[in-house]
Amino acid sequence: MAILKLKPGYKEYLWGGRKLMLDYGKDYQGDKLAETWELSCHPDGPSILENGEYAGETLSEYILMEGKKVIGTKGRRYDQFPLLIKFIDAKDDLSIQVHPDDAFALETEGQYGKTEMWYIADCEEGASLYYGFSKEVSKEEFAERIEKKTLLEVLNKVEVRKGDVLFIEPGTIHAIGKGNVIAEIQQNSNVTYRVYDYGRKDADGKERDLHIEKAMQVTKRVPIMRRRTFEPHIVSCDYFTVDKIVLDGQLMKKIFGEINKSSFVSLLILEGSGTVRSREEELAVKKGDSIFITANTGEYELEGSFEALLTTV
Repeated sequence: MAILKLKPGYKEYLWGGRKLMLDYGKDYQGDKLAETWELSCHPDGPSILENGEYAGETLSEYILMEGKKVIGTKGRRYDQFPLLIKFIDAKDDLSIQVHPDDAFALETEGQYGKTEMWYIADCEEGASLYYGFSKEVSKEEFAERIEKKTLLEVLNKVEVRKGDVLFIEPGTIHAIGKGNVIAEIQQNSNVTYRVYDYGRKDADGKERDLHIEKAMQVTKRVPIMRRRTFEPHIVSCDYFTVDKIVLDGQLMKKIFGEINKSSFVSLLILEGSGTVRSREEELAVKKGDSIFITANTGEYELEGSFEALLTTV
């Protein structure tokens, strides 16, 4: 099969809520659900195929059995599957954190670094996040503010609206604020350096680890003056290209031809419902679904009334 529906890996962190279960149809039995890893070959939370002859297998196992032809020629330049796509429900504020670039992460952690983008899938009124510094700070001031817990005073706080997009390069200090539901497209990495966590404690009464020494080495201590915009795509960078698709009930047909030999397609359904078709295959989709369409599929159709993020490498 060329059109595969994925079941995500689930993450129950202390700041998570219940919106992914209630609004996005995630079948999870815990009290709170912070993240769903919708397209993932990462061992910390692999996606599982829900349909086809490999149903029940992880996406990694499927690629191993079918060969890298299913991810396309661009994906073959990476030792690991290139992307990780998530839904994130922040009932509470996430920690202030930063991610390293490839060179630092590969040398220090044995993983790729993390370039990522956030799409605000939903948010409460007044929701915000932190995105870089509001002014340039020295390394000494950075260290002092971490120690004295005054770092928030020099961070760039951004109020957000549904549909906003932010592109986060390695070295950019950032944090998702409470009241946001975010679709995150990122490199296939789970390397995060926490700088500040509001003094919160986990279920065992312990404060979560901070990674200040490494964060000091990778953080770019300069301001970000505006949000990044990319045309004609929502985001296009060395690691991924993301487009937003909006269907109003009319048939929309995409013919990729040669580009389908280069990359798979990920569809993350943000709103509504519809159908994905290719040749003799047809799959119904709805809000919250994650769909993987193999490389070299050729012509496919999207029909219905829905919004989705379409990602390729």
